[in-house]
Amino acid sequence: MADTTTRALSLLNLLQTHRHWPGSELAVRLGVTERTVRRDVERLRDLGYRIESIPGAAGGYRLEAGSAVPPLLLTDEEAVAMAIGLRVAASQRLVSGPETTITALAKLEQVLPAPLRRRVAALAQTVQPAGLNAGAAVSGEVLGELALATRDHERVRFTYTAASGEVTHRRVEPHALAPADRHWYLLCWDLDKEDWRTFRVDRLTDVAHTRVLFEPKPLTPEQIEEFIFVARSWARQAVEADAVMELPLDEMRDYFGQWGQGATAEDATHTRWPVGGSDFRETMYGLSWIPAGVDYTTDLTSPAREELRETLERMLRALDAPAPPVPPDRALARERQLPA
Repeated sequence: MADTTTRALSLLNLLQTHRHWPGSELAVRLGVTERTVRRDVERLRDLGYRIESIPGAAGGYRLEAGSAVPPLLLTDEEAVAMAIGLRVAASQRLVSGPETTITALAKLEQVLPAPLRRRVAALAQTVQPAGLNAGAAVSGEVLGELALATRDHERVRFTYTAASGEVTHRRVEPHALAPADRHWYLLCWDLDKEDWRTFRVDRLTDVAHTRVLFEPKPLTPEQIEEFIFVARSWARQAVEADAVMELPLDEMRDYFGQWGQGATAEDATHTRWPVGGSDFRETMYGLSWIPAGVDYTTDLTSPAREELRETLERMLRALDAPAPPVPPDRALARERQLPA
């Protein structure tokens, strides 16, 4: 009996660590036959765990929410309290290791029955930690679903509403969930765009699991951080313009890296790149990063266009004019710094 119980708990742990398990792989992991796996699944079902069986060559087992809380040694009230605490901690970033918080929340809500999940959602909306400036409201259910898909390397579909109001339907391979500036971001490989994309989770709805697994592309923590940093900077600016440069899109992306997001091919030899800032100076700074020797045009509008022209003309006059005399004390200091 002890061996049977231990094996059943091991099976439950495996089912909780991945969204979907082939029966043959479970048998190998547990060191038993597939027939024994089927018997252990029935034992867990008798204990209240709802485990879906999927027939066929790509079939297997999947842990689903049941009609009652399985024996986690928690009462309904305790389970709700834990889920609310995890939701608040995740959305407000009250603890370090936010991915751990989200994964724990996803595991708990995965087995909560629907009535308790509704209680958690209703109560969590009324619980706001004091002294914190909350970002945009994020659905705990959406965060949980994305966390599970990211953990299991499962493709998902969702609806995304951009800051401009444009609504699109996306098919992606989720790679990372990261909080930044009171917002949550999803970094993923967009299957239709065939490129990396970063999405604000609060603008994302209708998450649908496809049950199609993928092999994650290699990304370093530094690369993930850069993607998120670019996404945080990618917001509507007071002064915006497009620069059309004499550079093919592929070469432009190689040069700009993640800062090339939003660039599109104007034709085979030209790339259109949106650039902007809080004023014309920040826009000028962005334009200054276009590679040396690459000609470009821009549709920067007035009055920023005239302000930028006047600033550049003064800079050119300053560069063409004789250098101002160096004060004696500074000249002496420079002489002392020169090598003998």
